[in-house]
Amino acid sequence: MITLADVARRAGVSVSTASKALNDRRDVAESTRAKVRAAADDLSFVPNRVATSLLSGRTGTVGLITHDLEGRFSIPLLMGAEDAFGLNKVSVLLCDARGDRLREQYHLGVLMERRIDGLIVVGARTDTRSSLGQDLPVPVVYAYAPSDDPEDCSIVSDNVRAGALGVEHLLSAGRTRIAIIAGDRTYGAATERAQGAVARLAEAGLEPLGGQPVFGAWTEDWGRAGTHAVLARHSEVDGVLCGSDQIARGALDALRDAGREVPADVSVVGHDDWEILVTGSRPPLTSISMNLEDIGRLAARRLEEAMEGRPSHGVEAVVPRLVVRGSSVS
Repeated sequence: MITLADVARRAGVSVSTASKALNDRRDVAESTRAKVRAAADDLSFVPNRVATSLLSGRTGTVGLITHDLEGRFSIPLLMGAEDAFGLNKVSVLLCDARGDRLREQYHLGVLMERRIDGLIVVGARTDTRSSLGQDLPVPVVYAYAPSDDPEDCSIVSDNVRAGALGVEHLLSAGRTRIAIIAGDRTYGAATERAQGAVARLAEAGLEPLGGQPVFGAWTEDWGRAGTHAVLARHSEVDGVLCGSDQIARGALDALRDAGREVPADVSVVGHDDWEILVTGSRPPLTSISMNLEDIGRLAARRLEEAMEGRPSHGVEAVVPRLVVRGSSVS
């Protein structure tokens, strides 16, 4: 087995210098670092993780506890976090708490026993959640769902901006008679997206058809029912902003049933940019992406900073992104 001493001998440096170079310590000259790395590559050296953790006081692992049962949010977040941590530098241990606080505490205990260096907690919805407290031995970053403690670091998506972004796109497409078919009113994401949309319409001197958004559920059935109700009262509708892609899929069905062409007669915009739904829609669905991988990347960066003694506090919002497809413009 190739050892660190072998690498040091090949590079012509001491073992301690080789160790510092391979661990990117700043007190090593770049020329020395390059020489040590070249020697390690030549010898196909694989660091001993146990020995490395004993020397550095870190295990090179972080935990990610999710409450997202379907993986719609946690998987993109995980991918973004792994990208930010870097290949072969930090391993992410994923645990599913299934929306259960007791299960969350169990996973937390297991991760602590594994001596993780830090923790990312992903919520199932964007509403504020209770903090795990300030007594944990490792730093924690909350992603998607913010902590209720302003001392914690939370990374979220800007749902108010997302609603405004959808309206801006519909206005740019020449739509002025816009219905807002929102999701479940008990979810902060539904009310915040609707709030942003109504505010942007007001800036343009407009209001939603019917005077206000209509709330229902996060389902295609509600999208169909809500759109049929809008068409019955407001046949002049020329734009529909939906609280989710599932709702938007239902809206497309209802408009098709009513003989309305999309996007020639009515433009439709969804939210979440869930690939399996937006690309399989007829026509493909314009949607607002929460940039979940960016949330994961930013959460990982903030966690790394905290592990280095530079913690962040409060809530930081990632700006959403509009992905234009055939349901809103020809």
